[in-house]
Amino acid sequence: MQVYCDFDGTISVEDATDFVLSRLASSEWESIEDEWKQGLIGSAECMRRQIGLIQASRAELDAVLDMVAIDAGFKNFLSFCSQQGILVTIISDGVDYFIRRILANHNIGHLPIVANRLTDHVVDGRHEYVLSSPFSDPDCASGAGVCKCIAVNSPDQRIYIGDGRSDFCVSDKPEIVFAKDGLAEFCGEQSIPFIQFSDFTDLLQEMRVMLPELARHRRLSNAIIA
Repeated sequence: MQVYCDFDGTISVEDATDFVLSRLASSEWESIEDEWKQGLIGSAECMRRQIGLIQASRAELDAVLDMVAIDAGFKNFLSFCSQQGILVTIISDGVDYFIRRILANHNIGHLPIVANRLTDHVVDGRHEYVLSSPFSDPDCASGAGVCKCIAVNSPDQRIYIGDGRSDFCVSDKPEIVFAKDGLAEFCGEQSIPFIQFSDFTDLLQEMRVMLPELARHRRLSNAIIA
């Protein structure tokens, strides 16, 4: 069994990228955001242009990232998954450095992360930030920097956890979907089966109930194959 979990607004309380941009980028980032919301550009282009607007040193960026909170129940959820031998991968159309920094602040530095890659260099005494998308797919209709449909590729039973627009295209792929906010609304509209949750404390209770039944189905399936 493999868990794939979105980050912004799912693990983090705020959208980490918006949190950074609202504090360290010129106001142009909001106009770019509107272009994306109107479907004029894909999320990969949106993110690249927005990240290029950040005006801050690495220390100033870190100071803002250190203010981002995570769901209070996420650590307990990870402990449960570890006890059950369930792998957890973070899969995000956000920024890898942002995610790693935030998780490290909460002593969670071991999780595999699939996300857009941030690099920076100093030009004329100021930092310039560049975002690349090593997990993109040129055939992805959403223009996402991270094609979650490709990344959710475990041959084992897959559990997906998400909350918003970047999770729409992948939501019909995993065997089990936990959804809240915009993703829950989308799944309902598209008749995609999902389990609604509000936070990881709520989600963990659902996991404790459903795992024995999932294990029973796996045993039955294995017996039929054998």
